[in-house]
Amino acid sequence: MKLARIMGFHAVTARLQRRPETVVELFVWEARRDERISELHTLAATLDIEVQTVDAGRLTALAQSDQHQGVVALVEVLADGSAGADFETVLAASLKKTTPPLFLLLDQIQDPHNLGACIRSADAFGADAVIIPKHGSAPLSAVALKAASGATETTPICQVSNLVQCIEALQAAGVWVLGAEMETEATLFNTKLTGPLAWVLGNEGKGLRRLTRERCDALVAIPMVGAVESLNVSVATAVCLYATQAARAKA
Repeated sequence: MKLARIMGFHAVTARLQRRPETVVELFVWEARRDERISELHTLAATLDIEVQTVDAGRLTALAQSDQHQGVVALVEVLADGSAGADFETVLAASLKKTTPPLFLLLDQIQDPHNLGACIRSADAFGADAVIIPKHGSAPLSAVALKAASGATETTPICQVSNLVQCIEALQAAGVWVLGAEMETEATLFNTKLTGPLAWVLGNEGKGLRRLTRERCDALVAIPMVGAVESLNVSVATAVCLYATQAARAKA
C-alpha cells in the first residue's frame, strides 16, 4: 500500500467527506482547539476514524512542511502513485453532459504551489478535469494538495504519458484546444469560448513546449495593459477559465 500526505483543513475535510475509506491515519496539532478542529473530530468520529493528537514537531515531520494548518492525513493512493482518474473515462462522461466540456491541460508545471492553485481554479470554474503529464511535472505532493484546498477531491486529475496525444484525442472528440501564449493576435476578447474547450497552460519559465504549442488549434493571449509582461501560471489559469465561463454565461 502506497501512502500520500494531505494537509490543510479544507483538503483533509474534503477527503473525509468524499473518500473516507482511503484515510489511513489522521493527525491534529495538540495546541489547535478551535471550531474547525472540533468539526473535524466530529466528522472523524462519525466515520469511525481515530484522530491522533501530536505536538508541532511531529506534525511538521509527518507533513514534511510547516504549512499544515494543524492537520495532516495519510491516505492511500494507487500503486503507481497516480491520481486515479482515467482520461478516456472522464472524456466520455464529459461528452454526455448538457454543458460543453471544459478541460485544463498543464504542460510541465514545476512548482507544486502553482499546480495546486491551478487545480483549485479548475474546480472553481467548473473544469471537467485537469490533465498533467506523468513525467516532467511537479508531483501531487502534500504541498500541491494543500494549495488545491480540497479541489483534488472534486475535480478529476488525469495523468497521461503523452500530452500531445491527449490533445489529439480531445480534438478528435470535437474539443477545441487553446494554448495560452503571450504574443499572438488572438485574445480572450476576440476568441470564441462557448463551445467544447480545453485550455493548455505552459511551464512557469519556458511556457508551452514546441510540440504542444504546434498541436493546439489556436494560441490565445490575455490582454494586458500594465507594465508587467506576464502573469503567474496559476493566475493566468484562473483568468482563462473565468473568461470561458463568463463568455458561456453571456451566450
